[in-house]
Amino acid sequence: MEDGRRAHIAVVGWACTTLCLVSCAAAFSHGASLSACTDMMPRHLRAQLHSPSNNYVTVHTNMSFYSPGDKVPVTVRSTRDFMGFLLQARKVSNDEITGTFIFIPPGSKLLTCFEDGDTVTHSDKSLKRNLSFVWKAPDQPIGDIKFFISIVQSYFVYWAKIESAAVAQRGQN
Repeated sequence: MEDGRRAHIAVVGWACTTLCLVSCAAAFSHGASLSACTDMMPRHLRAQLHSPSNNYVTVHTNMSFYSPGDKVPVTVRSTRDFMGFLLQARKVSNDEITGTFIFIPPGSKLLTCFEDGDTVTHSDKSLKRNLSFVWKAPDQPIGDIKFFISIVQSYFVYWAKIESAAVAQRGQN
């Protein structure tokens, strides 16, 4: 009787663990969670962080300067397919998330980390390579900014906070 009970407990434990792993994987397939807002790290079990210098992704804009209220095109280019991402603009001065995204590509959705639409993440796990966004600067001066993206190649492999070149605010001393 004791062996049968142990076997039952083992099967129930295995089933619970499997359900948890499947539900965790399903949750992240629809985008990053709000817990990733600050450090831009995926919360996958056993995920392995890779060095930002060895990534195959670039995030950039064709603008070197912007003014408050400007719309800034942002492009993400990749030499390999990836499934997930988290994109933000941050102030160079204090690393605060700033501005809002006003255009996002299919397969993505807006997140509210601190203000409506200040972050973009994937909305499905379709393979992605080249993505285009439009970011709107706040109407008040905020200083120079950089764009940051975290990329999830697979459930276990990711790169965090790949950064663009700084975009300077026009008219700053």
